[in-house]
Formats: sequence, C-alpha cells, structure tokens
Amino acid sequence: MNYLNINEEKLLPVVVELNTLLADYHLYYQKLRNFHWNILGQNFFDLHEKFEELYEDARTKIDEIAERILTLRYHPMSNLSAYLEASSIEESDSTLKDTEMVHEILKAHEVLLRQMSRVVELADSVGDEGTIDLIGAYIRELEKMSWMLDAWNKTPAERLKEAVA
Repeated sequence: MNYLNINEEKLLPVVVELNTLLADYHLYYQKLRNFHWNILGQNFFDLHEKFEELYEDARTKIDEIAERILTLRYHPMSNLSAYLEASSIEESDSTLKDTEMVHEILKAHEVLLRQMSRVVELADSVGDEGTIDLIGAYIRELEKMSWMLDAWNKTPAERLKEAVA
C-alpha cells in the first residue's frame, strides 16, 4: 500500500537529510542537558529553566523526526556513534560561562536551521508535503527562539550599534 502517493525511491534523499537532522537534534539535546546541569552564576535560575524548556522541546522533535522517517517507510538512525558521525553540531565543554553557553546554542541553531532548509528543499522537490509542514513549523519556532537568545546575549551598546548600522 502506497499511502504516501510518492515514489519511495524519490524519498531516499529526504530521508537521508532527515536522519542528519535527527543526528543534529541529538547532539543539540545533549548540549542543552550539559548546560542545564552545569550552569552557574547570576543567570542560573533563568538559564537553568530555559535550557530545560529547550531540551524538552528538542526531545519531542527527536521523536517526531524519527516517526516521520518511519512514516516515509524508512528506518531512523538510532546509534550514538552514528549521530556523532553524521552531525555537524559539536559537543561542548561543561565549564563555559553563561553567555558562552548561549552563544554555543545559537551556533547549534544555525546548523539546525541550515539542515532544516535542506530537508524542506528536497521534500519540496518530490512533493512531500508532510515533511515540509513538519519542518516548516520547526524553522519558525527555532528562528524565534534564536532571536530571543540573541537578544538576551546582547548588551545595550551592541543593540544601539545595530540600530545605527
């Protein structure tokens, strides 16, 4: 039964990129757990809670991405060694300052957003509307969170420079 109405062979490039996104989300998730456990300083309460919110969201997305791959009739990547090999997100040290942690998260967001764009582009080329819908929502949410974290990480002087430029 072909309930997708898409040639399964044409979906393979989409699935490959979804598996890369799955790997990226696993590394991102672990980065957030690391920061949640190891945050210190005056921003402890705010960031400890924010990191938990972010890793819970990432955990949900990991499951949804894996289930999308299964819906497309392929198998999701599921080994840590494979995630480490496939992901472009690097592990982080546990002793970073709060602002460095936020900077690292924003770098991970860049990787995730770039990978999501690849997925959407390939999904569009084969008419995979379900994947486009799923990942499109992720892009919108991650862009907003990136803006918020970037705003948190700026000083008033940096904001003024951007306004003048």
